[in-house]
Amino acid sequence: MELFSNKSGDEGLPGRQRALAMIAVMISTTMAVFDGSMVNIALPQMARALNASAAGAVWIANGYLLSAAMTLAIFAALATRLGFRLLFAFGLTLFTLASLGCALSSSLTMLVAMRVLQGIGGAATLSIAPAILRSVFPDRLLGRILGLNALLIASVTALAPVCGGALLAGFGWPWLFAINIVPGIIALAFTLRVIPGKRAIASGPFDTPGALLSALLLGAAVMACDALSHRQALPVALAYGLAALLAAAAFAHRLRRAPQPLLPPALFASSRFSLAALTSLASFVSQGMTFVALPFLFQNVYGYSAFDSALLFTAWPVGIILVAPHAGRLADRYTPAVIATSGLCLFSLGLLLLAQLPENAHAWDISLRGFICGIGFGCFQSPNNREMLANASRQHSGYASGVLAIMRTFGQCLGAAFVGVMLAVFAPDGGIVQEEQAVRIALWLALAATLLALIFSLTRLRQVSQSARAER
Repeated sequence: MELFSNKSGDEGLPGRQRALAMIAVMISTTMAVFDGSMVNIALPQMARALNASAAGAVWIANGYLLSAAMTLAIFAALATRLGFRLLFAFGLTLFTLASLGCALSSSLTMLVAMRVLQGIGGAATLSIAPAILRSVFPDRLLGRILGLNALLIASVTALAPVCGGALLAGFGWPWLFAINIVPGIIALAFTLRVIPGKRAIASGPFDTPGALLSALLLGAAVMACDALSHRQALPVALAYGLAALLAAAAFAHRLRRAPQPLLPPALFASSRFSLAALTSLASFVSQGMTFVALPFLFQNVYGYSAFDSALLFTAWPVGIILVAPHAGRLADRYTPAVIATSGLCLFSLGLLLLAQLPENAHAWDISLRGFICGIGFGCFQSPNNREMLANASRQHSGYASGVLAIMRTFGQCLGAAFVGVMLAVFAPDGGIVQEEQAVRIALWLALAATLLALIFSLTRLRQVSQSARAER
């Protein structure tokens, strides 16, 4: 297989070690995606088993998301000091042990605490996973391996609800966490064996004030989004939003003034990197809005069951599965920004079709429109990720990987918050007609976010064209 063949001048690891490193990274990614996708469907059962309220059980999901978001930037910075192997091994160990703790939890407090630790471990691995892939694979294969990574995430997303339902029915909710233990041990063994230690490239004091400000910024932003998405009191959301804005201003000031800031300003000196990051943020806002809005349309308006609603969603990841590896391969041969922009165009078409779903849409019609969205997003994601990583120097690849994870996480949270606002404004009483109106407005806003991403992407295409003319 070409992914594991060696050519003269190749960077990274030899073929066999490259394969083991890829397995370690993809096992950790699978665990994190499975965990996030399966836990939500089990919240009612967990609440009953632990004698907890529904509001309390929500923190089983929120604790993970909040701790992960708050530490992504910190771990991206620590990778330059500790090296990839040590940090990735730490994250895997913590995630696996916390999974065991979750499975053994006998109270809501213990389970939420273990989920917080899981989120920290997940952030340590997810923040540097793309950077590790870049360090072990040569640049000529970067798009291909990122395409396979997107394929894996889409496959796991499609299978997670079915597998989660089977585990819940057959074994109970603790097995949603216990299933991580054996894969976690295998991934840890491969990590310690083959993932490069990567010598530390940063020295001097760690930017502790910057780390605290980044945690406050991302944590407050996630809490503001959560408050809006659950229709909480507007003052609560505004308070978190204000805290996030103040932390963002202080963090930006710190980046300019600190001797060794948490994120190097040189990373954003590349306009193509910055535009790729903004494109990613806007596209994940769109995806987050769509993924939250559609279940309300499917279940409350069209009358599908929760299980049937999950099946209707499978067409989206199936589209990604079919396209992502090929898009990654093409991104290694042609300009990634062109392929990503083409994918955004198709994604926009799919969202336009979803926003115009008729009142009595058939399952095949819904699935076809979701399938078009999946093809478009699959064509966009891996080339755009390649564009981000390739326009950061290798010594900054850990930082770039962290920025990529932050854009994805924050974009999805922001998208969910927008849907919450639409439901709170247009359907405060939960009426079916009002909910349908709110959902359709949310889908149009998702299309607007994708068009904004398309504008960012077209801007970088102009820069690519100008660079090519300058080189000639």
